[in-house]
Amino acid sequence: MGNVLAASSPTPSPTMPSPGSGLVSVPPGFTMPPVSGLGPPAQERPEEKGDRLPNPGTFEECHRKCKELFPIQMEGVKLTLNKGLSNHFQVNHSVALSTVGDSSYHFGVTYVGTKQLSPTEAFPVLVGDMDNSGSLNAQIIHQLSTRLRSKVAFQTQQSKFVNWQVDGEYRGEDFTAAVTLGNPDILVGSGILVAHYLQSITPCLALGGELVYHRRPGEEGTVMSLAGKYTAPNWIGTLTVGQAGAHATYYHKANDQLQVGVEFEASTRMQDTSVSFGYQLDLPKANLLFKGSVDSNWIVGAVLEKKLLPLPLTLAMGAFLNHRKSKFQCGFGLTIG
Repeated sequence: MGNVLAASSPTPSPTMPSPGSGLVSVPPGFTMPPVSGLGPPAQERPEEKGDRLPNPGTFEECHRKCKELFPIQMEGVKLTLNKGLSNHFQVNHSVALSTVGDSSYHFGVTYVGTKQLSPTEAFPVLVGDMDNSGSLNAQIIHQLSTRLRSKVAFQTQQSKFVNWQVDGEYRGEDFTAAVTLGNPDILVGSGILVAHYLQSITPCLALGGELVYHRRPGEEGTVMSLAGKYTAPNWIGTLTVGQAGAHATYYHKANDQLQVGVEFEASTRMQDTSVSFGYQLDLPKANLLFKGSVDSNWIVGAVLEKKLLPLPLTLAMGAFLNHRKSKFQCGFGLTIG
């Protein structure tokens, strides 16, 4: 589903996730159930399932597998406390102290409903996060039927509505279609409409497209892009080409511990290209997770996460160095619960 809020929202604080992820930003410290695609109906026979093409997932998930390998930039000190009040209700507190931006406090709430679809999926899901300035980010995700899912998200800034969007997603046997409507205003005649479609051509190859239509008084435009994704047993290659530029990613799983990825981005508006390399090293026996990256702008970054079992503590340390600008940035985080 499209991310209209991320495209039009004001610059987030250093403690909030980057909006480039393709989804409405989930507040820090939240543990939401996966919203992966639903499997075929239970009444299907095994032999019928084997003759059908798989569902390719959503359009915006095409590059996600590679992007998840890259470390998220950290700065300052961050403390997060998660508290589960019941099997369906969780709250969290997050305090961030920064030397670059403003320090902040966030209070978050997550509610997971009783409609259990699988061991890892339950609906409806309600997520909210409010900071010390009164700004609110919230979203509601619900499974309306076996294949139809909806999401409503809105964002306020100091008690004023800034953005809101409504998403609808339909997952067929071998395709996924989604429509997003963002900031519609019938009186003024403005809004953003995003349509996604992804179709499985073979068991490994999926093709699709994205159409973005925006309108405001005195301005109207359409941006279209095409995408292709090839999924092999241990690697995924994805390419998106459109009027705004090109975006290509390659994800490779070397083994159970090591995953690597390469990302290429070219923007026609900014007249700029960049290449990034990232990797993730997972050592379950040591409760250790390490992510590192380097790009063509000579920015090197790394994040180390360590679970301090048997205590419910997770320690995170990150450092980023920009060689061209001679800037160094580091951060420290502790999550309880």
